[in-house]
Amino acid sequence: MNIRHPRILIMTAGYGEGHLQVSHALKQGFLSKEIYSLHIVDLMKEAHPILNSVSSKLYQMSTYSSQFGLDYYGWSYYMTRDTNPIGSVNRYLNAIGKRKILEMIENARPDAIINTFPFGAVTETSRNFSIPTSTVITDYTLHSRWIHPDTDKYYVATEALESELIKDHGTAPDRICVTGIPVRAAFYHTATAATMSSPVEPRMARNRVLIMAGSFAVFHHIVELVQMLLEKGNCDIDLVCGRHDKMVMKLRSLFPDRLDVNVLGYVEQMHELMAASSCIVTKAGGVTLSEALVLKVPVFILKPYGGQERENAQFFQQNGLADIAYDTRELGEKMIHFLHDPAASERIRNKMASMDRGEAAKQIVEDTLLMIDERQRLRGLPLFAVRK
Repeated sequence: MNIRHPRILIMTAGYGEGHLQVSHALKQGFLSKEIYSLHIVDLMKEAHPILNSVSSKLYQMSTYSSQFGLDYYGWSYYMTRDTNPIGSVNRYLNAIGKRKILEMIENARPDAIINTFPFGAVTETSRNFSIPTSTVITDYTLHSRWIHPDTDKYYVATEALESELIKDHGTAPDRICVTGIPVRAAFYHTATAATMSSPVEPRMARNRVLIMAGSFAVFHHIVELVQMLLEKGNCDIDLVCGRHDKMVMKLRSLFPDRLDVNVLGYVEQMHELMAASSCIVTKAGGVTLSEALVLKVPVFILKPYGGQERENAQFFQQNGLADIAYDTRELGEKMIHFLHDPAASERIRNKMASMDRGEAAKQIVEDTLLMIDERQRLRGLPLFAVRK
């Protein structure tokens, strides 16, 4: 007898790394259940390659232009945040990708579809095939684009988002799961190992600061912050520049003989670097903040970009998980104060521990499989054989 395992489609988009990272975290979760019939699709890239190329470049440019007052992405975000999910604007946007998703459904015949980007076209099209469709909201804030009345399940980061969906949008409570935002399994494993190996050991005498250089729009601001921390912070510094090779070379030339400044390019084992840090300076992307939350690493954010990053940053600040600064000197002063106050670190880590929801991808995978089996029962069909 041939046993068929569930077929899964994960629909995403390449605006920033967050949506893709969440998709791959979910893929890891399904593979751990030995579900191999799974496809991650960048729907915008597949359906509208020219529009995708132009809009992606505009999105990337907005992160820099906003630092100089031209925050066109932020303006568009706030103008559309509270629009009617079934109004004319969202109806128009929900048509994007419909033809392509119909083609994919007919070819792949998925048993479930998961959105990690707000694609109304996916929800509307899959409804006609009775395919359960869920949405993983990849930020700590809600925008009207994430909401569609036909969504079977929402997976959200916080109880606040759950409450907003219920009270403001009439979503049934049983259609919402508070799971946190999925991150790579390595972050959970590292967090668990750290807890088991040294639950009561004191923090290291000398602090270690992790700075994501890509979160700075102006190069000399990085240098200014490093110099402040070297002068007054009593810390070692890891500077991660990603794939910006010129930045790596320039920073290494500025701090050639400093053993307390470690300049790195692209880092594969980011979970290890973050876990060893006393705090991190980064952008306020939903996934990066979730990684810090899992590892219980306090966060500092410099002048967050308008839109979901600003909202994410404000949520973390309001809940005592992060601090925001609006210029480099303010950032340095806040960090130096933090580094000289061990009680502040312990307080933030305890708050992070209370908000950590566990392994989000695992929860979403298991709930998706339950939804699929429920559809099979309703159709009178045999259930799928899935490794528990």
